[in-house]
Amino acid sequence: MKLWESVRMALGALGANKVRSSLTMLGIIIGVTAVISLISIGRGAQGAISSEIEGLGSNLIYITPGSTSQGGVRTASGSALTLTMTDAVALEDPLNAPSLSGVAPEVSRSGQAVAQGNNTNARIIGVTADYERVRNLDVAGGEFITPEHVEAGAAVVVLGSQSATDLFGDADPLGQTVYVNRVAFQVVGVLESKGGSSFTSPDEGFYVPITTAQSRLPGSQFYRGSRTVSSIAVQVKDPSLVDQAQEEIRQTLRRLHRLTEEDDFSLQSQQDFLSAISQVTTIMTLFLAAIAAISLLVGGIGIMNIMLVSITERTREIGIRKAVGARERDILFQFLVEAMFLSLVGGVVGILLGAGIAGIISGIDLGGSRLQSSVELDVAALAVAFSAGVGLFFGVYPAWRAARLNPIDALRSE
Repeated sequence: MKLWESVRMALGALGANKVRSSLTMLGIIIGVTAVISLISIGRGAQGAISSEIEGLGSNLIYITPGSTSQGGVRTASGSALTLTMTDAVALEDPLNAPSLSGVAPEVSRSGQAVAQGNNTNARIIGVTADYERVRNLDVAGGEFITPEHVEAGAAVVVLGSQSATDLFGDADPLGQTVYVNRVAFQVVGVLESKGGSSFTSPDEGFYVPITTAQSRLPGSQFYRGSRTVSSIAVQVKDPSLVDQAQEEIRQTLRRLHRLTEEDDFSLQSQQDFLSAISQVTTIMTLFLAAIAAISLLVGGIGIMNIMLVSITERTREIGIRKAVGARERDILFQFLVEAMFLSLVGGVVGILLGAGIAGIISGIDLGGSRLQSSVELDVAALAVAFSAGVGLFFGVYPAWRAARLNPIDALRSE
């Protein structure tokens, strides 16, 4: 009963100064709102980036050129084109790499694309027929590059959705001619939109047969008697076989390249990309949340300040309560309840505002994709617990000071 009486008196005291209590909670509200919204947005960004990477294909391993040794001096990584079509053909052989279900070499070029008086910067990608399956692409109209196109070195192109829009607007591009670096290509297909705005987005690609890119576009080179490729993407049959597949790839390429020392290529799995991105976004989110949490500390100092002022104003009340039998712990509990109430209510309001901001951010279009952010239970629980801890921490000293007042001195206070 005495505890309930202390709670009732604490809430009554706060209710008697509604404006001051509301202003005191403002620091907590701002701090919790900032923490909730930033963490939610950070997790949403992490999820969006991960979805975009996963949308490029599943269980992928990317093989990129490494460095070479010239005259006893080792060049920088990526300084030489050390991957070839021979490497890709070898990896397609189940005897060399039984863990793989698809191999997609590519040749990257850049240039200018022109059609119907429109022009755009072109990211030209020479591919094989397996590229569509390995990289998880879908054709919205027409067809993708076929084995016949590759064998014949045909001058055909498949446009990404954004590339098609840039050149043809709302018109149907199928069957039209696109000049890429002054070479005429017939449009045989258009890809469905993948969304995203990164440089590697399939929506901005110009896909041509790899043999055509190597023979008709400038930049083709030879290494160990075979035409080079920019990179090779391989698909693993099962996620559990990624490590085994990497070892099979490494052994195959080292044998083909006759290596006795370091690799002249690099391997990176899709999970490596996801882990690196997750680590970076998590660190950034925590960093921003830590900065936002500073306002919570400011709010806690505000609570302490107001509580000390309240004690000064209510010194005589405390003296009367002690005179009629209130114990120190009763006084201590009452003022702790006031501090905790201010911080908890501020925390709840901050969660609601943070969720509202996260909801607004989720509705913003980011270049064809939407940043999905939502307040998760663990974040909300952490915010409430932290705000309650702030209230408790900064309320202890004022409550202890009120409880330690001498009743005689308190009664003499005016």
